[in-house]
Amino acid sequence: MCGRNCIKVQDVFKIPISARNKIEGVVTKIENGTVASTVKIEISKSANLTSMITKEAVEELNLKEGDKVEAVIKATEILILKE
Repeated sequence: MCGRNCIKVQDVFKIPISARNKIEGVVTKIENGTVASTVKIEISKSANLTSMITKEAVEELNLKEGDKVEAVIKATEILILKE
């Protein structure tokens, strides 16, 4: 998976990061594709987040359903729609 000279995701997040939008949740579903995976995270009984990350990241993090995780949100834009 990861060679001797590679930095693993779990090692990077041991250091502080500038993102302040961190939301705790539980992985409820992982759908693996050929290259990318969709990870669904329940953040409350009535709210979920869905994140698309590489399949390699899912494997390196050893993500599985039931895992407690933090979603770190870093966006350049937030769009608001009102009907």
